[in-house]
Amino acid sequence: MIRLRRGELPPETAAHLKTYTQQIAQAAEPDRKATAADLWGNTTVRRRVRDELLATLAGMAPGHERCMYCGDSQGTDIDHFEPKSLAPLRTFDWLNHLLACSYCNSNQKRNHFPRSRKDGGPLLLDPTLQDPLSHLRLVLPLCTYKGLTDQGEACIDVFGLNKRAVLVEGRRTAYGTAKQSVELWRIATDRGQHDKAAEVVRVAWNRPLADVLVGMFHQSEHPAAALLFDGEEETLDLLRDPALRESFLSRA
Repeated sequence: MIRLRRGELPPETAAHLKTYTQQIAQAAEPDRKATAADLWGNTTVRRRVRDELLATLAGMAPGHERCMYCGDSQGTDIDHFEPKSLAPLRTFDWLNHLLACSYCNSNQKRNHFPRSRKDGGPLLLDPTLQDPLSHLRLVLPLCTYKGLTDQGEACIDVFGLNKRAVLVEGRRTAYGTAKQSVELWRIATDRGQHDKAAEVVRVAWNRPLADVLVGMFHQSEHPAAALLFDGEEETLDLLRDPALRESFLSRA
């Protein structure tokens, strides 16, 4: 997961969402869940808002419309961060919508929405509101995640970030290609091929699992970076290069 910026919906779409939320609120409280489900499943309603919601979410997502949770698969589903079965009034709340792949949405998250025992707040991370780097650390040699907070641990558990072999192996590949990318950037820059260097940056961010690249830059500033990048001193030196950091991070 990486930090994302939430986009703005067209006024007409935002107005439709407000209207549907008002219809749910007008229903008797015991009926709101059913009303929300009926409206969300209504063909006309979905046609009015679904395409625009998906398009705006896709523009916010990492890479080429990657899932906002796993960062690997294509985002195909509008996920309700707080499930509509638990919070029907948020069914059409734009701030409650994220882009997810069908596996994360239907197989992993489903209606899971763990809350803190301390204050009742959500334990899952919304990457449009919080920076996952504060809650999750990617252990680069293993390409698995370590939870730094209860929220980080909950995300690892609910989304199976360490149990899904395809994600772990994918991160290993992404780590290798990310190292190649920074090396290619240096070669192109040294040769004065600035357009090529810019293309290297663009391609690097558009690959799946951009969280690996984010993690590499973040951990290169860690006091124990030499240990985190054990045996990868050349890569660490490149990641610390101010010009390279500016070039890559300006697109993050």
